[in-house]
Amino acid sequence: MEAMKRKQMIVMVVVAMLMTSSSVSGADAPAPSPTSDATTLFVPSAIASLFALFFGFLF
Repeated sequence: MEAMKRKQMIVMVVVAMLMTSSSVSGADAPAPSPTSDATTLFVPSAIASLFALFFGFLF
């Protein structure tokens, strides 16, 4: 029973994170300059993806 509640809580947190990230639109942010480094967002995205995969395999 405790494991079921924990899984439900994790699913609720993930859904809340997905809902907040989907509400952000690209038009709100200014366009990056042509000289900016485009790889700055790659590392956090890769870490978040690996974290999600880890929890997917865990549960």
